[in-house]
Amino acid sequence: MHPSARDEEAALIERCAAVAQGTETSARDIREANLFHLAGMIVGPRRRTEAARLLQASDRYFSARPADRLDSAEVVRRGWVSDLPRLRQLIELTLRE
Repeated sequence: MHPSARDEEAALIERCAAVAQGTETSARDIREANLFHLAGMIVGPRRRTEAARLLQASDRYFSARPADRLDSAEVVRRGWVSDLPRLRQLIELTLRE
């Protein structure tokens, strides 16, 4: 049985939170690297330390695989994130827990 879209979304949000909190330090694949970059950009104004960790994790991945970096519109188009306000809200909620 395949995980639902919500299950996949929840797992990615948990990974974002783990990186933002410093318990994980790297992206495992193109999807995570692009999501971490996007998440770092949207939580940055409110959570500078967490944003820096997310951006560093994505930068480490992209330094070895620069062709894997996608623009935000492509990340959304691929369905890796449904919309940016929802992503921000879910990450913020998870970081508060």
